[in-house]
Amino acid sequence: MQERGAAPALTERRPPGGTRRLLAALGTAALVVTADQLTKSWAVHRLAQGQVHVAWKLDLALSYNSGSAFGLAQGWAPVIGALAALVVVGILAAVRGVRSAVVAVALGLVLGGAVGNLADRAFRGHHGAVVDFIDFHFWPTFNVADACITVGVILTVVLLWRDDAAHVSS
Repeated sequence: MQERGAAPALTERRPPGGTRRLLAALGTAALVVTADQLTKSWAVHRLAQGQVHVAWKLDLALSYNSGSAFGLAQGWAPVIGALAALVVVGILAAVRGVRSAVVAVALGLVLGGAVGNLADRAFRGHHGAVVDFIDFHFWPTFNVADACITVGVILTVVLLWRDDAAHVSS
């Protein structure tokens, strides 16, 4: 009878620490969704009485966006919601394969923002519209989820670009 070596573990194909990176992304996403939903609930109740001036050109003013970023594709909420759900699935599939916990956190920002806005579209009862309330008057009105998506995408691109540049120069 011939002996065989131990079969390789199923997790060896993934980079070490994949579960930790997934947990980092999910933890970040959970914090984003919590902050986003709490601030949107506050905005719906408080800002229905009128806007609040904070400083300079920053006001808090309630609005509803049935479109995508920057108010594009107004009225396409079901399509945008479906695309957001695909983004969520894609990020969850990709996050365990990233090499860095920082990239996982950046993807967690995007994931949390997408889930926060998706929750608005599905559960708030404003015909698929997202609650926006941060208004600089020279920029489209946005919310915490939008800010996290923007920061997360920029951070992910910069980190991945730096990682690629480091591998090319070495």
